[in-house]
Amino acid sequence: MSKKDPYAALRYREFNMFLLVRFALIFGWSMQFIVIEWQVYALTKDPLSLGIIGLCEFAPAFVMALFAGHIVDQREKRNLLALCIGAFSLISFGLFWLTSQTVIESWSKNSMLYSIYALVFFGGFLRAFFGPTIFSLVALIVPKKIYPNAATWNSSTWQMARVLGVAFAGFSISWIGVHWSLCIVFGLVLFSFVMIFQIPRKPILNPKIGESISSSLSEGLSFVFNTKAILGAITLDMVSVLFGGAIALAAVFAQDILKVGPQGFGVLVAAPSVGAFLTMLVTAYIPISKNAGMKLLVAIFGFGVCIIVFGLSSIFWVSVVALFFSGVTDGVSMVIRQTILQIKTPDHMRGRVSSVNSMFVGSSNELGALESGLTAKYMGTVTAVVFGGTMTLITVVTTALVSPTFRKLDLTKDIEEHEKEEA
Repeated sequence: MSKKDPYAALRYREFNMFLLVRFALIFGWSMQFIVIEWQVYALTKDPLSLGIIGLCEFAPAFVMALFAGHIVDQREKRNLLALCIGAFSLISFGLFWLTSQTVIESWSKNSMLYSIYALVFFGGFLRAFFGPTIFSLVALIVPKKIYPNAATWNSSTWQMARVLGVAFAGFSISWIGVHWSLCIVFGLVLFSFVMIFQIPRKPILNPKIGESISSSLSEGLSFVFNTKAILGAITLDMVSVLFGGAIALAAVFAQDILKVGPQGFGVLVAAPSVGAFLTMLVTAYIPISKNAGMKLLVAIFGFGVCIIVFGLSSIFWVSVVALFFSGVTDGVSMVIRQTILQIKTPDHMRGRVSSVNSMFVGSSNELGALESGLTAKYMGTVTAVVFGGTMTLITVVTTALVSPTFRKLDLTKDIEEHEKEEA
């Protein structure tokens, strides 16, 4: 297979089935998150309530992350992912039921709100297992020499599903309401549950089956903190996600500042993913493994600038453009980070490394939502967003100054070595 083939990973049927499952899941999950944000803010009119949604999903995901990584490395990946999807379907059905007319008429607002928070909390518990399971499964589907290409298409599928999911959520709220929008989510999750069985079971590559949890977790943490490329990528992305979580306040901007309604809300939350998706398609043809460290620093710096522009804007199209380019820069960041993780992580440690990544990056989405909600409540919405973008810029400049090794990071040799191993 030519190393320049932009469709290398797509030539594997199992990988295509995997992308279909991932698309359905992310579309549904993204749609559900947006619909729930809209519903909660409509119930409370308090930006802090949006932050609480983030906290409810972050807390269990963070606490369970390392333990989940240990479980993933010890178990067969296909069946474990099917189990996670099955459990997620119960949460989706619960949210669908909670927003039914019967519940709305008979329950108080607080009862509905706390029940939504509870289901989001259990969703966060599942998130701890989803990330490392998916990350490990990809590595068992495609050969190592096309990991970068697989990472590009995997991330592109994630972004495309998010683009369509969040955009469709905004329109579906307007067209069919919150309740039936969540019914669509439930249907997508059931579809992904059926399709995952199109992928055969995979071997368990961990030579230390039955290893104690303490030894397993210690090995995983030690590997991450001693591998500068992985640690640097995780740290940078964590800070940008934590402080650049302006999208968590999109409902506030749409309803109170830009006054564009649910359709405009859908456009705002979709704009970053559109930019990221288009960028990822370009990277399938133009690899970005050369000078990866510097490219990652520049991308995250650009992300911070875009967030500041969005926070200061009171014009809808300027806000959309700013969020679009925040997605462009985030797309570059995501592809580079995923490539670093896939290339630098041994097969038997993928679950644990991915779990550490989810602790510092994946969970930062929810913690970032909490940070945005808190700062918006006490500093004002605009000031909160500008503050987050500024903190991102400061972190990038600091990293560039104190870590010349990361600035010079280049993945070209690592990729060439994998190609020679499988030639």
